[in-house]
Amino acid sequence: MSLQVVVNFRVIAESADWIVVDKPAPLIVHPANLKPEPTLLGGLEQLLAYEIQNGACLGIVTRLDRETSGVVLVSKHTAAARELGGIFERREAKKEYLAIVTGWPELDEWECAEPIIRVGELGASAIWVRQVVSPQGRDCQTRFQVERRFLRGEGKFSQIRCFPETGRMHQIRVHLASGGFPIVGDKLYSGDGSEYLEWMATGWTEELEKRLILPRHALHAARLEIPWGGGLIGWEAELGLDLVEFSAGSEISPTPDVVIWSRHD
Repeated sequence: MSLQVVVNFRVIAESADWIVVDKPAPLIVHPANLKPEPTLLGGLEQLLAYEIQNGACLGIVTRLDRETSGVVLVSKHTAAARELGGIFERREAKKEYLAIVTGWPELDEWECAEPIIRVGELGASAIWVRQVVSPQGRDCQTRFQVERRFLRGEGKFSQIRCFPETGRMHQIRVHLASGGFPIVGDKLYSGDGSEYLEWMATGWTEELEKRLILPRHALHAARLEIPWGGGLIGWEAELGLDLVEFSAGSEISPTPDVVIWSRHD
């Protein structure tokens, strides 16, 4: 008898071709190692068991890191996976993320086009997967817009809306860190990666909490829009309670609200 594990996620929208969910952190999208743990894919397989028995084949289209929350798009069959994959390959999808970073950027809007590459491709590294800015890297482009600046007891922080124009792994995290504004709680990019190695060795500790503040990096996939069925369709997910509570500091120098995305029925 198989054990049914309850996986916590919210269904945003669903069709015969796809399902869109709001993934919380630190839920992983699909099995990553030998250690058994709940996954988003496993939860979806339970939810859509009847459709799978009748030929559905789930495919993760927009994979998020374990600690990144927000919108995840999943195809329900091979034809939809192929069509959705083509949309992202042609860079026709529009993605928006929200990040909470350390510091106050001087500019309200800017763009970073620094190429990035895995450290392990440049030489020996204790964290092969960690990315760095390098002229040897692949093209990478992200736009940023400061939504608000605020103070907490730990210092200055900003909430930034991020628009990745390319889809490189960790590109938002790398571009923000390289500009001097690392994402709060980012074990890989808040420093030289030593926090990540320490976390892997010891787990979350009081010492790590002093340096990183949050137990997960403050990055959230807020909005996704794609061309579909002859028009545009979009989905959004609000910040989780952990990030909302963290950002409830004293607001400083707010930027005007700008309408940059809308949904039409």
